[in-house]
Amino acid sequence: MKQHQAIKSRYPDAVLLFRVGDFYETFKEDALIASKVLGITLTKRANGAASHIELAGFPHHSLDTYLHKLVKAGHRVAICDQLEDPKAVKGIVKRGVTEIVTPGVAVNDKLLENKSNNFLAAVYLDEKENGIAFLDISTGEFFVAQGNMEYMDKLLQSFQPSEVLVGKGKQRLFREALDQKYYTFPLEDWIFQHHYGYETLMRHFDTQSLKGYGIEEWPAATIAAGAALHYLKDTEHPHIQHINSIQRITATEFLWMDRFTIRNLELMQSPVENGYTLLQAMDHTITPMGSRLLKRWIIFPLSDKTQIEQRLEWVTVFIREQDAADECRKHLRQIGDIERLAAKVPLKKISPREVIQLGRSLRHCAAIKELAATMDKAIAPLTAGIDLCTDIQDTITSQLNEEAPVAINKGGAIKEGVHEELDQLRKIAYSGKEYLLQIQQAESQRTGIPSLKVAFNNVFGYYLEVTNTHKDKVPSEWIRKQTLANAERYITPELKEYEEKILGAEEKIASLELQIYDGLVDKLQTALGRMQQNAQAVARIDCLLSFAHIAKEYQYCRPQISEDQVLDIMLGRHPVIEQHLQPGDTYVANDILLNKEEQQVIILTGPNMSGKSALLRQTALITLMAHVGSYVPATAAVIGLTDKIFTRVGASDNLSGGESTFMVEMNETASIVNNLSARSLILLDEIGRGTSTYDGISIAWALVEHIHGHQHKPKTLFATHYHELNELEHKLPRVKNYHITHKETGNKVIFLRKLEPGGSRHSFGIQVARMAGMPASLTDRANEILAVLEEKHADNAPVEKIKKMPVQNFQLNIFDGLGEDLRRIQTQLFTVDINTLTPVEALLKLNELKDIVKVYQ
Repeated sequence: MKQHQAIKSRYPDAVLLFRVGDFYETFKEDALIASKVLGITLTKRANGAASHIELAGFPHHSLDTYLHKLVKAGHRVAICDQLEDPKAVKGIVKRGVTEIVTPGVAVNDKLLENKSNNFLAAVYLDEKENGIAFLDISTGEFFVAQGNMEYMDKLLQSFQPSEVLVGKGKQRLFREALDQKYYTFPLEDWIFQHHYGYETLMRHFDTQSLKGYGIEEWPAATIAAGAALHYLKDTEHPHIQHINSIQRITATEFLWMDRFTIRNLELMQSPVENGYTLLQAMDHTITPMGSRLLKRWIIFPLSDKTQIEQRLEWVTVFIREQDAADECRKHLRQIGDIERLAAKVPLKKISPREVIQLGRSLRHCAAIKELAATMDKAIAPLTAGIDLCTDIQDTITSQLNEEAPVAINKGGAIKEGVHEELDQLRKIAYSGKEYLLQIQQAESQRTGIPSLKVAFNNVFGYYLEVTNTHKDKVPSEWIRKQTLANAERYITPELKEYEEKILGAEEKIASLELQIYDGLVDKLQTALGRMQQNAQAVARIDCLLSFAHIAKEYQYCRPQISEDQVLDIMLGRHPVIEQHLQPGDTYVANDILLNKEEQQVIILTGPNMSGKSALLRQTALITLMAHVGSYVPATAAVIGLTDKIFTRVGASDNLSGGESTFMVEMNETASIVNNLSARSLILLDEIGRGTSTYDGISIAWALVEHIHGHQHKPKTLFATHYHELNELEHKLPRVKNYHITHKETGNKVIFLRKLEPGGSRHSFGIQVARMAGMPASLTDRANEILAVLEEKHADNAPVEKIKKMPVQNFQLNIFDGLGEDLRRIQTQLFTVDINTLTPVEALLKLNELKDIVKVYQ
């Protein structure tokens, strides 16, 4: 317990799993946590003269099962192992923490999702410039960036780190300025110093400066990156040679979307339970590396025309050369998660079976490179980074069995012929039965005992058993060990010698296999960079093949990327809605044209539920997909290079932050207005609806005027219910009215979802309310009020009329909603004149009503 206390004092904020024999035990407050989170039994044990202490434990081989439950529950876990062999030590075995597992530094497969990165983020906050680093220890990816607080917020939302490191003195600022839902861990402020971060990075990468990584002049990013590496050392992760590069994220290199836009367009997550996202619509990748890369491509679309065209050309080749693309996909299906397998090499956590999978994956990488050589030359740059890794493939193939075990200590991982001594020991250990049979036959012939048997038990080891019938034939040199009712057991020097050989062989085999395997893993370590390079190349090919697949499957077109500030989409569709239509339904496609000359701002009106929001979103998604390098859901599209997409779609409260729907709306709109550029695309939906009608119209009107008159003339789609805004078409030259069509049949409205020029004057809100199942009495009353409001004899007439309108009597009527028979009762009761009714007539009337009720029942 003293030993436990000493170790626990060094890691007070972690649940300490303390190895005792075949169990991991937890004590005191850790035991309370473990029993609650893991559902294991809490017991008590007397601690000498002290009082009882709580205790909870589980078998060591169940570590993977229980570890991920503790970490998922938000606990840091320190794993304390025995550092010596208990057989070789007298007294208390030396123990020490071999690893600290936290949400951000998990490498266990059960803690990781195949298709998602597990990023640890470090944030450095400063008045001048903020820095941020994202590090995935499970893949070796390392990204840094620096900029203002809004940029930090956007990056955190985009990367969704599992854990965020922040200086102790900056915790409050982090909570106030950035989102609060991250799992954070405070580090001492001295770690966030430039000289310390710079030295940490140079020491890790073994360089004289950071110029080669392009972050020499990025002090804030350097500080954050240094803090992330420091944390890995703090959590007992010394072997991180697979983190061999660092990439900078420069805001200007990508199409900018603020976090509101990423949320509003439902790129990664949908606010609706089981809702669909753009990622799901585009993700037909086969490998985990491809899936993770696609997420980054969607969040960080390209802004450079040459790079976009390059990706589009690759997709075109894959569509054109269908057979080769299909063959390529077959190889991808055989490739494992090279990034994560390679990352396990320096951590010494890779199993023989995973090494076999790594070898197989490298073979298929080489096959993809050979296949690409037969395709269009445009594909060549894609596969240029693939290294054949023949030396590594040969080493794995020559040393490991194809059916290798899940752990090296299970035995049988190393092939025959690799090590002579190992082969001999295996013969002794596993061909023992034949040798024992030879001894049995030889002794049986020599002594003339036909029923002689060789057997084994844990007490004597190997022995000879002779029945009482033949015990007089036993030679004098045999040593008697046990007498049974009808037999006796003996040992011989030869048997003892063989026994030592067999028992010693098994230990030696395990030791030799481990030695050979460690040598193999060391050799793999020399090729880490090459394997990671292959993983990146395969991920790119996987993403582009996914684009080719959806383009062919859903008849997408190749967009034309233009330097002009234009957006011309012919028969565009919403990529997500289209994929999830009911069988037999077809998506109603629409044209959109926005340019700087005639049609800079479109005011879009139309009924509720007609598809205004879908049209806005599809315009943004088509622009975004084009910048990612994908074909787009349209028959033709000219997409002007866009540097920023802004959206203000939907409404939601931020109650925990003390902000109303309207305040959230105004925050998002302010962010748009203050960051406009000449190449921006702006999509606004229902601006101003969170406040009173006249306030809302005023804000919306002023906003359209501001955007129209802005020096950059940004392309804008403005959906609204304020039909008054249709007047702007006559006042501002580059504003055009459009509406989404509908058809009325009786009291019903059919939404045709087709975009047409001209404004709409009707919202059909009451019809939509009826379709939603509102009571007829309520919608009829709404129509009455609407009729009064729509009378415009004078400016204040609607207001005056509404003031004078009598309030509807909402006294409940017991006959409301009842059947026809009870309606007859109601009619009869109201027609009876009680003043002239005789007692007999009253009884007869009551009997008549009773008969009606019987029928009703």
